[in-house]
Amino acid sequence: LLLMLYDAEVRNLEKARIALDEKDYDAVHRHLVRAQDIILELMCSLNMDYEISKSLFSLYEYLHYQLVQANIKKEKLLVEEVLSFVIELRATWQEAIARVNSTRTSQAGAKSLDAKG
Repeated sequence: LLLMLYDAEVRNLEKARIALDEKDYDAVHRHLVRAQDIILELMCSLNMDYEISKSLFSLYEYLHYQLVQANIKKEKLLVEEVLSFVIELRATWQEAIARVNSTRTSQAGAKSLDAKG
């Protein structure tokens, strides 16, 4: 689900960037508002019991602010800055998820061997 949110964020930011090039400001607004909503959803889903969540919240807050500014100013550089952060965050989460899944698979295999042995 997390990766799906990041994928939707990337799509909306890319569409906003294209709309900026085409000077389609209604589409820019629509896609940036969707991107802002996704960032807010990511912020709300954080479990604040963990220190990393506080750091992520601050980063998401910054990205949200940049998106609001990009929408007000219709500034492509701000959209591109947020897009680069989001792409990097998505890749990091994808790697973390893959490692957790790999660990779980290894642990399940070890338990299976213990049960047979």
